[in-house]
Amino acid sequence: MVVIRLSRGGARNRPFYNVVVADSRNRRDGRFIERLGFYNPLREQGADTLRLDLARVAFWQERGAQPSDAVEKLIKLAGKQAGAQTAAV
Repeated sequence: MVVIRLSRGGARNRPFYNVVVADSRNRRDGRFIERLGFYNPLREQGADTLRLDLARVAFWQERGAQPSDAVEKLIKLAGKQAGAQTAAV
């Protein structure tokens, strides 16, 4: 099964996560099919916390990819951010 999940990077006590599409049999930080964005919970001043390509997420979900619980929350958050930016313009 293909899943959309977080892949951890960054230093110890400084996590950084890539949102990736991967085969569920691969390791968490192992081989992946495509990188869809990132999530940085400990962002610095002026940096993005979350950047996600919602069009590619929809593409993969149409083809049966299942998002993890954490990624599902991030997709909802990114959708709200995209809506707020569109309304502000």
